[in-house]
Amino acid sequence: MLKVGVLGAGHLGKIHLRLLQQSDKYELVGFYDENQENAERISKEFGYKNFSTIAKLIHAVDVIDIVTPTLSHYKCAKVAIKSGKHIFIEKPIANTVEEAEEIIALANEYNVKGQVGHVERFNPAFIATKEMIENPMFIETHRLAEFNPRGTDVPVVLDLMIHDIDAILSVVNSKVKNINASGVSVISETPDIANARIEFENGCVANLTASRISLKNMRKSRFFQKDAYISVDFLEKKCEVVRMKDAPEVPGDFDMILQNAEGVKKQIYFTNPDVEQNNAILDELNSFADAINNNTTPVVTLEQATDALRVAYQIIECFDK
Repeated sequence: MLKVGVLGAGHLGKIHLRLLQQSDKYELVGFYDENQENAERISKEFGYKNFSTIAKLIHAVDVIDIVTPTLSHYKCAKVAIKSGKHIFIEKPIANTVEEAEEIIALANEYNVKGQVGHVERFNPAFIATKEMIENPMFIETHRLAEFNPRGTDVPVVLDLMIHDIDAILSVVNSKVKNINASGVSVISETPDIANARIEFENGCVANLTASRISLKNMRKSRFFQKDAYISVDFLEKKCEVVRMKDAPEVPGDFDMILQNAEGVKKQIYFTNPDVEQNNAILDELNSFADAINNNTTPVVTLEQATDALRVAYQIIECFDK
């Protein structure tokens, strides 16, 4: 079991603490939170050991789980890596691309592993369909959330849309060619609603919409490719695959048949892949332990998270044009 410590005991940090204590791959040593009043309350309520400094916690563990505000990710990661500790960082990896690139360089220099908490990669609906997503040519995503003051210190692109950016980059095997985007600030100092169109060199186009002032929550992605349409509902953890194949000579009574202008007939059939319910946060943390113990590549690498951050900032830059 790997000894692990958590930096940051806010809303998400408390979830990480609880799950790490449940995990059979980690020994939870304790945590550090700069708000000592909050730290003492959590320590008293749940029994986690509260460390008085970051340095003392880092010294006591093998792995540091960074669940602090984005602005401090780089500083925390730098200290942990230079102490030879493996790092798990909540998304986004850092506040800037430059900081993210330096985290990568340090991890390579000190030979430690890093993984970033792009948790939708572990969403069971995405896992159930990912192998079926082959060379998608059009992707549409909607990630809408009801207003919550937590997270409004950053643009909605870094808060919400970055989940979909990372998922898209993980299935489109091509470089980004062009980005167009627009964003609107409604209640925050930074955009609350954003739409982006990402064009890839292979011709794939992704259209992403994110809002944090919606009247309802929605997290849906649709992938269109030759002879198939794949729908993933990240919120409801459901998925649907619609495929087309050449129609049989003699269709059955209940077969759905389409005929195009050239007379070519295709049969449509629907499948709902089995979705194995899971705890995505626990799974991502456990997968990182496996990567360390087996010396394999983490599921969400520091490099991949940096690519997602780079695209996110390219989107944000479009807002000022």
